[in-house]
Amino acid sequence: MAYTVGQVAKVAGITVRTLHHYDEIGLLSPTGRSPAGYRRYDDADLERLQHIRYYRELGFPLEEIAAILDDPASDPAAHLRRQHELLTVRIRRLQEMVTAIEFAMEASKLNIPLNPQERFEVFGDADPDAYAEEAEQRWGGIEAYRESNRRVARYTKEDWLRIKAENEDWGRRFAEVMSSGAPADSPQAMELAEEHRQLISRGFYECSYEIHTGLADMYVGDPRFTEYYEKIRPGMATYLSEAIHANAISRA
Repeated sequence: MAYTVGQVAKVAGITVRTLHHYDEIGLLSPTGRSPAGYRRYDDADLERLQHIRYYRELGFPLEEIAAILDDPASDPAAHLRRQHELLTVRIRRLQEMVTAIEFAMEASKLNIPLNPQERFEVFGDADPDAYAEEAEQRWGGIEAYRESNRRVARYTKEDWLRIKAENEDWGRRFAEVMSSGAPADSPQAMELAEEHRQLISRGFYECSYEIHTGLADMYVGDPRFTEYYEKIRPGMATYLSEAIHANAISRA
């Protein structure tokens, strides 16, 4: 059965203009055309559009959706399983937010004051909007940035607390190596520089040595990042930057 662009737009809850855009960029090109040249969609087209809508709802950019759907190794069942998994994680996260809001509503109703920890506990310690615009401008076009966005979108409070604990433990041990007087290119410092790279890879995106040395330069070139490490131990930003560069060279 063939459907007009207007029929598809209505049933899918999107605009005709959006469907035209999908066609123009090759994301969803209708299978057929009428004798007059008008777009005609079949059931396979609607199935693809369904997956596009799911992935868009999950925050995936259009170019990435195209790559996922056009992967010859994927199939409709695999897409549905993946979307189900991602949505399940989001539902769990939203339920946590609902619980926190209900708690705040009940406390307000009973005139029970909340301490700062109780107000913001559900969000963890990370501010997802901090430097977001700048990050998009700097790295929005690279896969590492997109991968980081995908991962953190699925993180729960427990995930953030685990990441925080891992980073604090690493910072304590790195500060101890600094205090011992070991040079930045010592085996101990380089081992912890490598662990730093792996923490990023496990938590956010695959951090290559090229990316890691770029971060190292930013730690000493951007006062905001320098301040973060200087709060752990004075001189740490420079020491870490040197250790990261030494580690990358040693593994080249």
